[in-house]
Amino acid sequence: MVLNELGKKITSALRRMTNSTVIDEQALDDMLKEVSRALLEADVNVRIVAQLRTNVKKRVNLEELAAGVNKRKLIQKAVFEELCEMLDPGNKPVALKKGKPNVVMFVGLQGNGKTTSCAKYAYYHQRKGWKTCLVCADTFRAGAFDQLKQNATKAKIPFYGSYTETDPVKIALEGVERFKADNYELIIVDTSGRHKQESALFEEMQQMADTIQPADIVFVMDSSIGQAAYDQALAFKQAVKVGSVIITKLDGHAKGGGALSAVSATESPIVFIGTGEHMDDLEAFNSVSFVQRLLGMGDVSGLVTSIKEAGLDQNPEMYKRVMEGQFTLRDMYDQFSNISKLGPLGKVMGMIPGMSEMIPKGKEEEGGARVAKFCSIMDSMTDDELDNAKVTFSPSRILRVARGSGCHPRLVEELLVEHKRFRQVVERMGKMKALKGGNMNEMSKTMPANLSAQLSKAMDPRMLKQMGGAAGMQNMLKQLQGMGMGGPGSGFPGM
Repeated sequence: MVLNELGKKITSALRRMTNSTVIDEQALDDMLKEVSRALLEADVNVRIVAQLRTNVKKRVNLEELAAGVNKRKLIQKAVFEELCEMLDPGNKPVALKKGKPNVVMFVGLQGNGKTTSCAKYAYYHQRKGWKTCLVCADTFRAGAFDQLKQNATKAKIPFYGSYTETDPVKIALEGVERFKADNYELIIVDTSGRHKQESALFEEMQQMADTIQPADIVFVMDSSIGQAAYDQALAFKQAVKVGSVIITKLDGHAKGGGALSAVSATESPIVFIGTGEHMDDLEAFNSVSFVQRLLGMGDVSGLVTSIKEAGLDQNPEMYKRVMEGQFTLRDMYDQFSNISKLGPLGKVMGMIPGMSEMIPKGKEEEGGARVAKFCSIMDSMTDDELDNAKVTFSPSRILRVARGSGCHPRLVEELLVEHKRFRQVVERMGKMKALKGGNMNEMSKTMPANLSAQLSKAMDPRMLKQMGGAAGMQNMLKQLQGMGMGGPGSGFPGM
């Protein structure tokens, strides 16, 4: 989970306040001190922390509140909204036009992951149907063109660059003109990394922007540079018209607050965050969803969007089987395959309220590999074994499957145990009156009040606890209902 320690500290401060017997000015001050300390430790700019604290106190004037008002929820809501506003400069991202050439120029400090972000950005849009390409105008760093070429080849994205030309402005112009002539819709220009003290490089950046006239200039910022991020972001904003921000390396650094708060210096919205080294480790940024996940509230709207983008919401046959309480090994195989389409396992778990801690930090890839191995085991099974719930897996059958998939028999046994556990949950769900006779979309529209209680009984107690208990489950169902299968919520599960 991104900035996991910060989220834990803020959530802990809010929980302590809600558990106190009296909610007064002193309790509010104590909570705000804890939240402020956590933000400062994560390198959030001091001025922004002070402003957040002042704004929360303005929103929550305890002396003027009418009798009967739920002070706890009001304070939680104020903190949540202020955290969202801290990450939202109020300006919308630059709108790219489909069907026309859009030149996007990437700028930033050297070593901030700019070249990798260019490739990820191109790959992200390519998957959405854009005709994308890459231009390497970084002649300063040795190996820059080789790196971009390697990334572009891996993602099957056309690229342009030169080993002999030393003028980056000329390379950028030639590349842009060539790809415009070939009707490319998104032409991404990678530039040299530069520091605010390097005036010559800043002049070069300005000249390039004047020459290629980009529709958007994306500032790439490393989350680990802390408080220095503000001054650097301001310098770039003053030199060129920064329209968007991408923050990198948010997958493992606890001090990413400096980069997040530096967005106020650029007055430009964060459009993406980098969460890993792989090509698909680039997430579209939304301040509400980000804060929800930061505080362990999940991101149901993001999950539903991912499900729809992967085309997994159009599977009435699977829903019908679940409603009937049926769950074969083939069903399990299909679900594991579907999960892999949604992205890295840690990312998917982080979108489900309370589930971000189910996979320990640093174990995300291990969890994904385990799912892949389970799929490999099921690939070694016969159709009868996958579809017939009455098949008994004898030791000899388990050994045959293990040999076929190249794994230890113990892993086959673990898969069978997992399947049995899931099947029991589905069987219990199939017996619920609330779930009878409808698909998931219809169910969300006519959701009875006792559905969350019924689902809570069907779930594994450990999983339910991670979701914040029955209250967390109910909150998630409300979000799904509000969206027709999802909508942003602002509750605090389990508080």
